[in-house]
This record gives sequence, C-alpha cells and structure tokens, in this order.
Amino acid sequence: MVDTKEKLEKEITIIGGGPGGYVAAIKAAQMGADVALIEKEHIGGVCLNRGCIPTKAMVRSAKVYDNINNAKEFGIEVDKEAVSVNMKKVVKRKDRVVRRLVKGVEHLLKSHDVEVIEGEAKLSDKNTIFVNSEDNDLEVKSENIIIATGSKASKIPIKGSDLPGVINSNQALELDELPEKMVIVGGGYIGMEFAFIYANFGVEVTVVEFLDEILGNCGPDMCKEIYRSARKKSINILTDSKVEKIREAKDELIVEYTKDEEKNEVKGNKVLMAVGREPYFEGLGINKIGIELDENERGIKVNKKMETNISNIYAIGDVTDEIQLAHVASHQGMIAVKNILGKEVEMDYDVVPSAIFTSPEIANVGLDSEQAREKGIEFKTGYFPFRANGKALAQGERQGFIKLIQEKNSGKIIGGKIIGTHASDLISEVTLAIKNELTAEDIAETIHTHPTTAEVIHEAALDLAEESIHYA
Repeated sequence: MVDTKEKLEKEITIIGGGPGGYVAAIKAAQMGADVALIEKEHIGGVCLNRGCIPTKAMVRSAKVYDNINNAKEFGIEVDKEAVSVNMKKVVKRKDRVVRRLVKGVEHLLKSHDVEVIEGEAKLSDKNTIFVNSEDNDLEVKSENIIIATGSKASKIPIKGSDLPGVINSNQALELDELPEKMVIVGGGYIGMEFAFIYANFGVEVTVVEFLDEILGNCGPDMCKEIYRSARKKSINILTDSKVEKIREAKDELIVEYTKDEEKNEVKGNKVLMAVGREPYFEGLGINKIGIELDENERGIKVNKKMETNISNIYAIGDVTDEIQLAHVASHQGMIAVKNILGKEVEMDYDVVPSAIFTSPEIANVGLDSEQAREKGIEFKTGYFPFRANGKALAQGERQGFIKLIQEKNSGKIIGGKIIGTHASDLISEVTLAIKNELTAEDIAETIHTHPTTAEVIHEAALDLAEESIHYA
C-alpha cells in the first residue's frame, strides 16, 4: 500500500484499472516509465469483475446444463428429473474465476513495479490528481495522465424501473435463485447474451427491443440465424416495441409496451434493464480543467493518438465512447503510452473484431456487404455453412455460417462475419488476414488442421475462387 501521507511524483498516472488502464500501466512500465495506477473499486474494472469474464462463466454454466438436457442426442441417457441448477454454486464458480483473474492482474502489476493506489481520483489541474481513500488523502503530481474510467449502465426514464425485481446487468450476475420468467428490456449484445444464458438455464425469457431489429449492426442474415436459435430456446423477441411502464402485480412485474400503436404487456418475475452503457467520469473534474467532450457530449474527445485537447492528458476505453470493447481499450492504452514515451503511433479502427456470446456465437470484423457497397467497392462473397463442417457436426453444433468479403480488384479479404460454434475464436484468423492485406488465395493455400472448425474459413476462401470442396 502507498503511504498516503506522502505526495507522489510520477511520469505517468493512469486513472482506472480496467482492461485499458492496467494494460497501459504494464506497457508503460515495460517501456521504463515510473507509473501509478489509481483504482477506486477493483482491479480489472467492469470487464473483469462485472462484464466480459463473469458473463462468460455464466454462459459456460448455462451451456453445461443445456448440454445435459440434450444428452440423449449424443447417446447419453440422463434422468432429467435428477438434474437441477444450483444458482448459488453457479455464482460461486463465477466469483472464483473472477478472483483468480483479478489476482493474476494484481501480480502482473506488482511484478512490473506499477504503484497501485486505492481511492477515488479527482483532477485538480493538468498535472495534479487528488486521491481520496479510506485511509487518507493523497496528492499525485504527474507529467502525464491517462483517463481510463470506463462506462456505466445507461438508464432510460421508464416509470417503475426502480421497483424491486427490476435489475441491471450487475445484479443479473448475482441472482442466486432462478426466476420462472424474465423480461429483458433491450435487444443489444448485453440483452441477448443474458437472454440465452437464462433461457439455457430453463427460464422463460422475453426480450423487448425498441428498434426494428435486435443486435443492431449484425445484419439481417445473422439476425435470422439468431431468431431461429431463439425460437428453439423459446425466447420471445418483441421488436419495434417501446416500454412505457413497469408495474407490480402480486409476485410478478408487468411490463407495458406499445407495438404498432397498440398497447400490450408481458409478465416476468424479474425485469432486466439492458439498454446499453455510457461513458463514466463523474466526480473526476474534467470540466474544471477544461477537457473537451465529443460532439455528442457523451465521451471524452480524443485524436488518433488518444490525446485530449490538453497535451499531457490522454483518454482510453469506454470513456472516449469510440468503440466500447475491452480489447479496443487495451489497444488504445498501448497507443497512448507509446505516444507519451515518444513513439508516434495512431489508433486504427478499420480492423476491429467483435464478438457476441449468444448461442451460437456471433463475430464480425471489417466491412460487411452493405458497407462495401456504400464505399463503392466491387466485392465477392464466400460462404460456408457449419452443417458441412465435420467437427461442428460431431459436436452437435451444426447451426450457422461464415461469410468472407473479398475486394474483386485486389483479391484482398476486407471483411468477415461468422455465426456458429467458436465464432469468437475463429474471427481472429480473419482479422489477421484483413490487417495484413491477405487474399482469399493466401488463405486457401494455407493448410488448415482437420478436423477443426477453422476449416470453415478455408472453405469460404475456396468458395471465393469457386473451388469449394465440401459444399455445393
């Protein structure tokens, strides 16, 4: 622990210990800087403690339960009456996974001599941070500052959203008893991930989405697949539906919504508000020292070097409202550190993969067909379904497909989308191909291990040359 009676001087001070902040701290230390990291809650931030990691632990538990219930398909006879979900143990396992990873990050910070300060930070001027902690107060003088304070769950003004039983994503990870029915307000990636988690646990799930489509930018082909999967899991999806009010009725909550100008309602024991996230910098004092916000007045405005309008202050991650993904925050952190320490580099958002952990998984990178048309690019599409892949079929994971987008003139891969088992892992090969300007021929001529799901990428590349082997 830091002696809070002393004033500290640092070369780089990072406010926020999430995947952007702690990666920036380690990178800065590796490059020889004297670094401090200020975190008011838990190292790892929302991602590690209440987001990416705990939700994936829950995804796995739910999938195990779903697999047991469908074991007969694999020749395994199971007494379903003897199989049940112990949510207390599910939550405990999730917490163990989180604790182990948090301890790992804490060890990494310690091994790189990063000085970790526990407390809430407030900017006094462009070089001074006042830290309020349980033990004492501390003043940090820093040549450079990186703001990495992340995001918070958005709220929308719906009457009754403060009722008992109306929960946010953090609380959804702590439920130690399964509700019989759950209504999820919001059909974005957070809402749909929880929809499949709880549906796989056997909960009756309804998703109410204001827009005309779930999962925003995924495109109609992927949404069609997810709708198919949702129907199999008995997930009811209501789009073009505006939630007007939530009210109590005995032991249930009633969500009133308007669809096609008609009033409707749906009941649930729990209502999960999953309406997105927004930049968080409350109490930091950015207005006091003149840090500018973006044009939407949501996030901190930065350039491609991650600099704010104040030359020695940088911002990374969700607080910038650029792309709210943990791996983007980490990369932004490294970009910021390199620029601070004299290596001029810029952030490139053209090749950023994303993944959604529904059932099946969804992953995207680069341009899709519509974006390519908008840019006036002539392109071809390579396609391959998972049902024609040996390993996917053996695993009982036959749903989904891959599409590769190829620029006609150059032959380069410019985009890819995958929906299917292991999509979140497979997208990295497509990302590498786009980043390094590889062609479909480069992929087709690369030997892929058999039997693996990675062969779908190889087959989609072959399809671009109209040479598909295992699908016609």
